[in-house]
Amino acid sequence: MKTSKGEAGGDDSLVIAFDDNRLLAELFGTNDRNLARIEQGLGVLATSRGNKLVITGNAHARNQADRVFRDLYARLKSGQDVSPGEVDGAIRLATAPDADLDKPQGGLSRHQIQTKRRVISARSRTQGTYIDALMSNELVFGVGPAGTGKTYLAVAVAVSMLLQKRVDRIILSRPAVEAGERLGFLPGDLKEKIDPYLRPLYDALYDTLPGEQAMKGIESGEIEVAPLAFMRGRTLANSFVILDEAQNCTPVQMKMFLTRLGEHSRMAITGDPSQVDLPLGAKSGLRDALDVLEGVPGVATVNFSDADVVRHPLVTRIVKAYNARERGLLGDGNK
Repeated sequence: MKTSKGEAGGDDSLVIAFDDNRLLAELFGTNDRNLARIEQGLGVLATSRGNKLVITGNAHARNQADRVFRDLYARLKSGQDVSPGEVDGAIRLATAPDADLDKPQGGLSRHQIQTKRRVISARSRTQGTYIDALMSNELVFGVGPAGTGKTYLAVAVAVSMLLQKRVDRIILSRPAVEAGERLGFLPGDLKEKIDPYLRPLYDALYDTLPGEQAMKGIESGEIEVAPLAFMRGRTLANSFVILDEAQNCTPVQMKMFLTRLGEHSRMAITGDPSQVDLPLGAKSGLRDALDVLEGVPGVATVNFSDADVVRHPLVTRIVKAYNARERGLLGDGNK
């Protein structure tokens, strides 16, 4: 793959030549959808001519497009797929304020997680930082809005470490906020009542492991999905332990969970402080833990923002709209 400038009739163009035409159809997408996505995201014009792609636009946007196509093409050459989400991730990385546009394969390929189902790459700068933190710290807090990949990436790293025999078990937990009177009105036994609260953890698990292997892991106890209340009194050794929706646990519950950490284990705590479902006036255990554990060696905190939302683009706009309203309310309250 080679990049040259000015070959398409002017200084406002850049020409990328690809060395494997077989990959271009997947790179460009069905009906050139990936090209259109990149054009819209970067404000450039991308024209395909044989094994060459002509990028037209301002110099900075052209360089960003060059970076995006290099990252995506490298992904294809390594045998991985290019989905719309990967395209959006490449655009997000190339347009980050600290993006190094001259560094080859500097985005998608640097932060990857190998699972049985797929190779998962960072889709934002913060996701890359988060993956690094999960790989190198014993306790990691992933904090931020919905749709930023906090839980999904934690589960993916846990699965990767299990496959590498770096841990013996994966333990996934969530607080069941309504595990009191209201839960009793749900049909079924205790497991059937609680499972709806844990479904997002199952979804992430099945996306990183074949269904049969995930089921065998759950049946054997190698993978455990349980509500937070079931963690009391246990010591979790040789495990990767994840607490999701941690904003909905109390400080007492959070302390209980954190002190379950045993030898050769890791913990990931994820949550969104803006979506607390605790009774009015109750303090969130996540906020409390972030305050208490700030600066403690071995503890890392990664803060996500609405710019890191990797779900449908509309989710990003929704999060931004809510954040703008909340900032406005806070501003009115300070008058």
